[in-house]
Amino acid sequence: MRFSVSTKGFTDIIDITPEVSDIIKKSKIKEGICSISCPGSTCGITTIEYESGLIEDLKRILEKIAPMSKDYEHCKKWGDCNGYAHIRSALLRPFLTLPIEKGRLVLGTWQQIAFIDFDNRPRKREILVKIISG
Repeated sequence: MRFSVSTKGFTDIIDITPEVSDIIKKSKIKEGICSISCPGSTCGITTIEYESGLIEDLKRILEKIAPMSKDYEHCKKWGDCNGYAHIRSALLRPFLTLPIEKGRLVLGTWQQIAFIDFDNRPRKREILVKIISG
């Protein structure tokens, strides 16, 4: 199954837990795994406590690790100046696999699934969800 999200770019962090949970519910799979991916090289998927303070903390840390600047070889070669976005995606990964038990995602009490668009412009992103019965 697939669904789309519209992003603002620039490390836009979106809670996609409701969409993924709905897909699992419709699948009627009770036990298995759920693989979530963004077919792209400038996005990431992770789990996080989706609250404003932690979201800002994550953005600040990512800016320290891979700052938005033009000082990347990727920018020099291609001119699109989103080298930082590719680095961030490599660090957080554009995919995530989670277990399903009793028809529900296994997440911690405060965990949600976060999709992050690192690119330097707004985009419409497609999210792919694959469910494998266990």
